[in-house]
Parts: sequence; structure tokens; C-alpha cells
Amino acid sequence: MTLSPAILISLAAAILTAGAELVHHRRILRVRHLAFGTGAPIPTPLYTASLLRVLALTALAWGATTLLFLPPKAHRNVQAEEVPAEERRHLVLLLDVSPSMRLKDAGSDQKISRTERASALIQSMLQRTADDKLHFTMVAVYNGAKPVVKEGRDIEVILNFLDGLPLSSVFPTGKTRLFDGISEVATIAQDWPANSATLVIASDGDTVPASGMPRLPSSIGSTLVLGVGDPSKGTFIDGTQSRQDISTLSQIATRLGGSYHDGNRKHIPTDVIADLGTLKMEKESPELTLREYSLIVIGVSSLLLALIPFMLHYHSGRFEPGPPLTQ
Repeated sequence: MTLSPAILISLAAAILTAGAELVHHRRILRVRHLAFGTGAPIPTPLYTASLLRVLALTALAWGATTLLFLPPKAHRNVQAEEVPAEERRHLVLLLDVSPSMRLKDAGSDQKISRTERASALIQSMLQRTADDKLHFTMVAVYNGAKPVVKEGRDIEVILNFLDGLPLSSVFPTGKTRLFDGISEVATIAQDWPANSATLVIASDGDTVPASGMPRLPSSIGSTLVLGVGDPSKGTFIDGTQSRQDISTLSQIATRLGGSYHDGNRKHIPTDVIADLGTLKMEKESPELTLREYSLIVIGVSSLLLALIPFMLHYHSGRFEPGPPLTQ
């Protein structure tokens, strides 16, 4: 049977540490009368400390060596190896950036803009997704539609665009044409594999036409429409009262075969995201692998080594003078 390098190195550490402790113990025996008093026994914590040091250093050597030989773990914000087109998963964000989205009637206290609320909802959802094959596409829509990101893998790029950038400045002034954004998404996603993408639309539903809904390709497996803005009290802009149009957004979600969520005050529940079916979610209680066990062993053994000096200081006994000398 071939032993792993981690076990061999930990065994070597155990033998060396035990040998060093034996040498140290012999030295203590020679000076025990000076350290603890004439005739006083060696305190039990000294024996315990020697055993704990051997165990802790052995465990520390095993944990560190195991991490050394494990393959490195790449996180999503680090560019990983190229994923074949047929294996890619997609998350498409269609963000309404019209002037009405800058009105401050959103959030639990209705003091932040609709754009800020939409960004917070999308960021919360992105932070709960876990798929190394997930690619991000973002489309901004106002008086027309413009792709912002196409099949990116770095989530920080998406978060940067959601962090208050005035995307409406790249569009001519006019009415919101949300359907143009859906058409742009359909064009981008037409060659993707079936049921490989999730479409998330964030809008207040203001000035959306009643007809002309584009048809999505088979690659869009699920759709979620997020509504932002106060749905009951309107705010005056451009000669009209603007508020979240729940009925229009719900109808869009129904016609696209998806679901609608009023995100003006509440974040997206995890079960709503899970019901989309095309996004892999972070597990609430992730499985522990050899990497996590190694980190736990390193942490516990390092803490134990740090506490041994305190144990010896407070529990190794005091000097006990021997019987008086007789003349």
C-alpha cells in the first residue's frame, strides 16, 4: 500500500516532535528540583503539553501538506478555462435605464431611486448564484436597446455597470421601448442551446406599449420580471405621473412564460430564483471537502499550539520548597 505524501510528512513530523519532546523531558528531569522544589514531582500538565504538541504539530503538518498537493481552486471572479459553447449557462440582464428609473420612490423607505433598487435586487441575485459555467450578458434599454456586456464571466464587470453608471446618457431622448430590449436579447440568444439561459428584466413598466411583444428563442428557459418604484403613488415627470405599472409588468411576465416579482420593498426570495430552474444556487450548507477539512485541522492545531504556553503558565504548578536541612 502506497502512503500519500501528506501522511508520510505528518508521520515524519510526529517522530521528530516526539524525539524532541523526549530530549526536552530528560533535561527537565535533571533540573526538576530547581524548577519545582526538592522532592516535588513533575506536574501533570507538562506531560499533557508534550503530548498535545506532538499531536498538534502532526496535524498541522498533515493539513499544510494536503493543501500543498491539492489542485488550486479557481473562483468565479478569476478567469477560468474556456467553457465549450454547448456547455455554457447564461444569465441575461435587461435593465431599464430610462429617466423615470431615476425617480426616488423605491426601497423600504421609498428614498432611493428605482435604478438603485433594481441594482440592489440584481446584485443580491448574482451573489446567490453558483455556476462555474455561467456567462453574463447585460442589455440596457431606454429609447432603443444597447448591449453592455456579452457572455462575460467576471461578475465584477456586471456589478460595476450596476453601480450607478448613467447609462441613459448614451440614448437619444424619447419614450421607453422595453420591447426593443427584448428583441435585442432574442437576437443575442438565438444561437444558444435550448433552455440554457435565464432572462431577468428590471423595470418600472412606465410607457410600455400594449402590443408588439417579441418572441424569445428556445434558449431562454425562464424569465423573471422585477418591478421597482412605488406602485400606488405616482411621481410627476415629463408631463405624466410615473409609478410602477404592476399590471403591465405582470402581463409581460405571463406572455414571456415567466414570473413577476414586486421588488420595490422586498428582495427576491431564494425559492423564486430556484424555481427559475436554469440557475444553480449557492447551497445553504455546502459539503465539506478535503480542502475544508485541511483548513479546519490547520486552524485547530495552530490554536492549540498557541494555547499551550498559557496552560503551562497557569497550570504547571509552583515551586515547592523541600524539608529544612538538618545539622
